[in-house]
Amino acid sequence: MGLLNLLLKDPLGFILIAVPLLYSIIFHELAHGWTAYLLGDPTAKSLGRLSLNPLEHLDPVGTLMLFIFGFGWAKPVPVDFNRLRDRHKGMIMVSAAGIVTNMLLAFCAFFLIRWLSLSPSGMPGVLFYYFAQINVILAAFNLIPIPPLDGSKIVMGFAPSGVQNAFFRLERYGFFIIIALLYFGVLDPVIHFFRWMILSLIKLLLP
Repeated sequence: MGLLNLLLKDPLGFILIAVPLLYSIIFHELAHGWTAYLLGDPTAKSLGRLSLNPLEHLDPVGTLMLFIFGFGWAKPVPVDFNRLRDRHKGMIMVSAAGIVTNMLLAFCAFFLIRWLSLSPSGMPGVLFYYFAQINVILAAFNLIPIPPLDGSKIVMGFAPSGVQNAFFRLERYGFFIIIALLYFGVLDPVIHFFRWMILSLIKLLLP
């Protein structure tokens, strides 16, 4: 269900999903930018993209897709991998930063639910639960190794230059490939597997 349908049918549900989703994506992109900056690339910082202001990160087409189809994207934080002090390690660390951030946010939300003994039917409990699940899904989705998703950049960090070049050439078609695979349900088992893996790790770490 797209967010537009949710807004029309359940405005409260829209707020409970849209706001956590928006800031989960923003934190994901900020993690890329800050990690790149710490590793030697100031591109995102110089362009003012290391900001919590949603307007700096909204992509018009991605936002429209999100509202209509329930699948969308933010404006990617620009990273110049050639300016990183160690290109291969830097590519892996910058790409993994967004995924790790979403996993940490999910862990914190689950931890607060348990620590505060929040009721699953109360507003705080529902909000934290949605926030946790949204971040788990974002992390799982971005682990898929199809350009331009983060999983592909992690693979590229370990791969020889020939494989990297092939991934870079594929990147311009990546979103079309992803949308088609999502439409036909091909990626569903992959996302479910990564989601299970992330939730298992979080449950293992929760006190």
